[in-house]
Amino acid sequence: MTNKGTCKAKDCAHEVVGKGYCRKHYRLWKAGEMPKARYRTCTFEKCRKKRAFGSLCEEHYRAKTGKGAAEAPAAAAAPQAEAPAS
Repeated sequence: MTNKGTCKAKDCAHEVVGKGYCRKHYRLWKAGEMPKARYRTCTFEKCRKKRAFGSLCEEHYRAKTGKGAAEAPAAAAAPQAEAPAS
């Protein structure tokens, strides 16, 4: 195996596996946890998912706008009223 160099992450001297990172940092890069992530991440606090709509991931976009969320049938959503006792 040819030596490709050392990891480009700060203070890491391990051998490069992919994209200039060692095995550990490459995995973190793919998960979007490195400073320069694989893709743009959601701007919601502590969310590292891929952006889907504007600056938010699909989950946070749906929570914010209410669009695209699966709607429950009306019968299941409304609780049944109890019959009055005779």
